[in-house]
Amino acid sequence: MTPQRFLTGITTSGTPHLGNYVGSIRPSVRASQRADVQSFYFLADYHALIKVEDPARIQRSTLEIAASWLACGLNPERVTFYRQSDIPEIPELTWFLTCVLGKGVLNRAHAYKASVDKNTAAGLDPDADVSAGLFMYPVLMGADILMFNAHKVPVGRDQIQHIEMARDMANSFNHRYGEHFVPPEAEIEESVATLPGLDGRKMSKSYDNTIPLFAPRAQLQKLIAGIVTDSRAPGEPKAVEGSALFQIYQAFATPAETDSLRQAYANGIGWGDAKQRLFERIDQEIAPMREAYLALLADPATIEQTLLAGATKARRLATPFMGRLRQAVGLRDLRAADTGQASKAAKLERPLFKQYRESDGQFYFKLLDAQGHLLLQSLGFVTPREAGQAIARLKAEGAAALAALGDQLQPLSAEGHHHLDAALQALREGD
Repeated sequence: MTPQRFLTGITTSGTPHLGNYVGSIRPSVRASQRADVQSFYFLADYHALIKVEDPARIQRSTLEIAASWLACGLNPERVTFYRQSDIPEIPELTWFLTCVLGKGVLNRAHAYKASVDKNTAAGLDPDADVSAGLFMYPVLMGADILMFNAHKVPVGRDQIQHIEMARDMANSFNHRYGEHFVPPEAEIEESVATLPGLDGRKMSKSYDNTIPLFAPRAQLQKLIAGIVTDSRAPGEPKAVEGSALFQIYQAFATPAETDSLRQAYANGIGWGDAKQRLFERIDQEIAPMREAYLALLADPATIEQTLLAGATKARRLATPFMGRLRQAVGLRDLRAADTGQASKAAKLERPLFKQYRESDGQFYFKLLDAQGHLLLQSLGFVTPREAGQAIARLKAEGAAALAALGDQLQPLSAEGHHHLDAALQALREGD
């Protein structure tokens, strides 16, 4: 059985903060310790070029983020830990995916729409100061994920759309060129997917409301003291709903500790005391890692060597996979060229499932025999995952799955059933 692959990255555009830690670094390090998981972690320095024009800042951020992950327990011997720009196959795959993804999908991307809406409200050209890099950001992210056929991608809830786009890219490419990509799924820790910052909005470098992950103890305490709260006085009951302070505490505390603070809110704890509790709980978890982080920062040569070793490891997968994709799309050695008939026959030498999306927005699949004749046609599914699950069941169970899936398939004639049974059996034997 192929292990589940987890992949995640952090853009090298600033100093890692608590939101990066609870939303990405911590769950990723935990996943990396599972025996049944293959983990891929990368520093997204290509992505940083979209919004950072200071080369020194990108370099410093790359160092800080790498040191943060290693200090938090990431073991480069157990995982594939690399810098995005050290994998030349990724931008090549980005172009392949660009050629199969509809522009309309990118028009709906949240970041692009937000920029357009802002310009429109200001009476400017909708695309004023919008770079092609911002517009294409989801495709590069899709290439990051699909390059290693990651099954799970730990992301915040605001990033789910990008995972859905990566699924669209995978399905679109697979429909045209055969099954090469695994459609990925988002992995979210519901309680800590998006951490609030000092002002209650999402903790983000864009809002300048972050708490640096390895801030010195005194600075950490000062920043926590600045978290925005309401005006309720000590002794007045306080609501946990909408409380940034409570949400941050919950991301670090045990269930019992969280319940204790919830009760303290109800009993009217003063904001100063609540902030002290938060400071002590965060520092309890972060302090042991802070020393390791500072030691790593002082030794950039070791971090560079670690990243280059990770890139070598990553390219052992990326280079041959990209070779297969080049072959699939037709970027081939001309000495192996034929009239086209032989390659078509080879492609249809066994039954083949094809999955696709229609103009009604629903997802369908069909099964073709070795000569390209239609054997089975599905009805519409709401999501590509549901269609994929039906295909997987047919591959695994053969004709035995037809009764259970009957209301999701177009009716078959008796002769059609006979040919379909044979095709499903051939698929099972081939697998």
